[in-house]
Amino acid sequence: MTRQLRSPLRNPEALGAGLNERILREGAKEAYRLLDTLDETLLSSHKVRLSEIVELANLSSIIGNLLALGIVKKSGGVFDRAGAHKYQDLRASPKHPGASNVEIKIALGTNRPKGHLAKEGYYLTCRYVLADEEGRSGAEGPVVWIWELRFGHLKKDHFALSNTPGDSGKTAVVNTEGMKRLRLVYFDEQLCPYARIERYLTEYGA
Repeated sequence: MTRQLRSPLRNPEALGAGLNERILREGAKEAYRLLDTLDETLLSSHKVRLSEIVELANLSSIIGNLLALGIVKKSGGVFDRAGAHKYQDLRASPKHPGASNVEIKIALGTNRPKGHLAKEGYYLTCRYVLADEEGRSGAEGPVVWIWELRFGHLKKDHFALSNTPGDSGKTAVVNTEGMKRLRLVYFDEQLCPYARIERYLTEYGA
């Protein structure tokens, strides 16, 4: 049976730019299906899962690409894929004037989503954890589980910019105000990696 988001979506009125509850839920379900298919192939041939053979930064990129594919497939033509290394991930079809381009950003655990540049626009952020096959709280494992989805419109000042010498290059991390601006549209309390859940919900918005 294909995995899906285990909790109800929150604040559906916060969704926009062409995204709605059905597209987001079905898109995430499709991303899970693709991840499980990759894992099943690797397990049958090499006894490992995707998360065990790629670096975490690359895993996050893969998850973002698969989520984008899922949303495009389930959008009924509202969105098209932008293509590799192109901003933004979801391109709104001109046949749907109410839709807008959306950038997808992924992060592991409590890390904040980041990119190379701070750009104004609509963002869908996804944070995930690695748990066991059942997605049990506190059970570490190699299986990707989404614990948070946020959506909203960000401006350049919603990013913290870094260009540290010797670093991998410029980075733009969503800052605290940016996280508050992004409305919480999905939350799996069982998998939330924050030690104090109520404080997290108070700080970033429920």
